[in-house]
Amino acid sequence: MSKSRKISMSVVRRLPRYYRFLLELKNNGVYRVSSQALAEKMGSSASQIRQDLHCFGGFGQQGYGYDVPKLADELGSILGLDNHFKAILLGAGNLGRAIINHVDFSSRGFTLTAVFDCDPGVIGTQINGMTVRDVGALEDYCTAEKPDAAVLCLPKESAEEMADILYDCGVRGFWNFSHYDLSMKYGDAVTENVHLNDSLMTLCCCMNASKENNQIASKPGKPRRKLSKPKGEA
Repeated sequence: MSKSRKISMSVVRRLPRYYRFLLELKNNGVYRVSSQALAEKMGSSASQIRQDLHCFGGFGQQGYGYDVPKLADELGSILGLDNHFKAILLGAGNLGRAIINHVDFSSRGFTLTAVFDCDPGVIGTQINGMTVRDVGALEDYCTAEKPDAAVLCLPKESAEEMADILYDCGVRGFWNFSHYDLSMKYGDAVTENVHLNDSLMTLCCCMNASKENNQIASKPGKPRRKLSKPKGEA
């Protein structure tokens, strides 16, 4: 994305979902799709899709819709998936291991190059073919290999301090799972805070609203009252 473009984060956060659904269509042999058909598949609206994609140029044709492979390629380019940014992971506990084993970094714009931990019982072990390194060697590694991003699977009390160290080592992207909202103090650093607990509580809240609606609807003589489902972050 050009720095001169002012694209809202709400639009940026929808792009990976568009890309994922387009790849699914492509893999199923669908090579043309209308904004309406795509919206129905995604549970969105055609106008929302058109507005979002218009931020990056005109991809569709009147009366034809979107060329699925071409649009997928365009969105992949906008997302920067061919960058292969070097990434390292700190914290080889259960969450860190799950990410290493199950996240396909290579198809999402990154190459995972190293894993670090401070636990002597973990250092030297193998995770998906990668040897866990001593965090004491982190700064030397960063000086030599110059990673672009770091995945933080750390206790929240150490996340900010470690982020400062990594920034001083030249790391400018942070995928943060530390249960702490990492607020970067540097204008050229980018942070994506991921809160699994927040996501689970959002699900619970939506289910609770649905449950209350069902209870109200089942009471005789009571008019059904609609409860709005909580909206998640854009």
